[in-house]
Amino acid sequence: MAGFVQIIEYRTSKPEEIKALMDDYGAKREAADDGPTPVRGITCADRDEPGRYFAIVEFDSYEDAMANSERADTTEFSARMMELCDGPGTFYNLDLVEEMKYH
Repeated sequence: MAGFVQIIEYRTSKPEEIKALMDDYGAKREAADDGPTPVRGITCADRDEPGRYFAIVEFDSYEDAMANSERADTTEFSARMMELCDGPGTFYNLDLVEEMKYH
């Protein structure tokens, strides 16, 4: 099974600003329609630790993820996002091993 998932753990007191930044970045990437893009992305808020969030981004492959990371617009987005965070983020780079679907 191919696939790659990146999880970004971060803390912020500005979740609405980060959401707006993510929405803007996603819309611009979709409109540009060039280069590898994520298959899907979700953002989760930690119920047990307010202010702690996880962005989970899935790619078709590790190579697509790395090509995406090397883009100037991705670098700019990441820098702007980290400015809105309360400290540095933690990145987890994971190969997709198994996918289960539930109804």
